[in-house]
Amino acid sequence: GIVWPEAMAPFQIALLPLHYQKSHRVRELADKLYKDLTAQGYEVFMDDRKERPGILFASADLLGIPHRFVINETNLDEGNIEYQARRSKETEILPLARINEFLRERLY
Repeated sequence: GIVWPEAMAPFQIALLPLHYQKSHRVRELADKLYKDLTAQGYEVFMDDRKERPGILFASADLLGIPHRFVINETNLDEGNIEYQARRSKETEILPLARINEFLRERLY
């Protein structure tokens, strides 16, 4: 997929809650993060479709969204969230409590 310059990307952040319809915990955190991030002025795309994870990842990549956060049960159990920059192949596991600080460092 395309890699947009951040200023031209249709959204700044892709929020991908895996199994959104099945997991109350994932849905609750995704909805809260979406609300909090948009209130802070970020342009957030939340893909809450009932699709396999690979489909959600591919869609975010095709849109060229520069920053991707993945919410899943495994990371929630440890109080974490997964992050990947569009320009990187590496994923990072971040503490949920550090998301705002992390975004301030990366986006501004």
